[in-house]
Amino acid sequence: MLKKVRSLIGLDIGTNCVKAVELTQAGSDLVITGYGQSEILSEGSKADAILDVLHSNAFRTRRLATAVSGKSVIVRYLTMIQMSEEDLQNAIKFEADKYIPFDVEEVVLDCQRLEERAEGMASGALNENEMRVLLVAVKRTLVDDHVALIQGIGLTPEIIDVDSFALGNAFEVRSLLSPGVEQDDKAVALIDIGANKTNINILRGTTSFFTREIYLGGDDFTTAIAKRLGVEAHQAELLKRDPGENFEQLRQAVMPAIDDLGNEIHLSFDYFENQFDREVDEVYLSGGGSRLPILEEAFEKIFEKRTRSWDPTENLKINSESVDVGKLKANGPQLAVAVGLASRIRKE
Repeated sequence: MLKKVRSLIGLDIGTNCVKAVELTQAGSDLVITGYGQSEILSEGSKADAILDVLHSNAFRTRRLATAVSGKSVIVRYLTMIQMSEEDLQNAIKFEADKYIPFDVEEVVLDCQRLEERAEGMASGALNENEMRVLLVAVKRTLVDDHVALIQGIGLTPEIIDVDSFALGNAFEVRSLLSPGVEQDDKAVALIDIGANKTNINILRGTTSFFTREIYLGGDDFTTAIAKRLGVEAHQAELLKRDPGENFEQLRQAVMPAIDDLGNEIHLSFDYFENQFDREVDEVYLSGGGSRLPILEEAFEKIFEKRTRSWDPTENLKINSESVDVGKLKANGPQLAVAVGLASRIRKE
């Protein structure tokens, strides 16, 4: 019997770079069959960067999943009485009005009943007649602008997700394909450091318990290096990735920015741990900003938790005929959101 083959491109439109990863599923196999990325030279050149990625690389499909983020995206974790899926969809609009700072008519709403994994998480424990519900509200103008950008190049996204949840989906695939045995009751913090913001998603198993965006990121590291070493931004960016003999100067330059970001992340951990009486067990770093050589060690000292970088492509098969494997692996840490978006092919 022939395997059904389906493909989906995860398109991550960041501040400084567009990343695209295509995953193809044939039966139970999940393979990277396309990959590309392109720098965004200015706000007005995003469409050109997307076109460059899609036209300069071999992709099997034009089916897209993409994501939104920012202050117009509101995520709330609600406790509601048990009800049917149909009743939940009817009730959520009235519940949302209590929790979002926008007029309900101005937003696109979605909700999902969460798998209950709160045993041992005291404040998160529910009564028999309660359930946990994830509420996401996005200002309609943000969605419309995002869709218009992609439609402007002749494509329409089939799925619009949120960055932090795409991050969680990428980690779920990594865990699913991991050759080792993962403890599914661990509380794991995923920290994705982009150019101007950092996404946090705290998971237990495959269930998200906390998300947050912090408006600090890799550009803050670059600015600190440029000021301290007296170099241009592009030179600082190169030093950030490979400091060479300037390692000690780089460390001194970026530590205040690392401390600022680390302290904000620590506040998020404190909130989660107080809410659920459950410590974060491990921290996983991704995103372009995570490639700073001293970051892993510095964060481990700040958090006093095992902290390591991870590559969302590490356990995935790669079609070397259509993908530049060297380039993919060199940029792997930046691709968590794109891989997570493309992994939605598993849930179709």
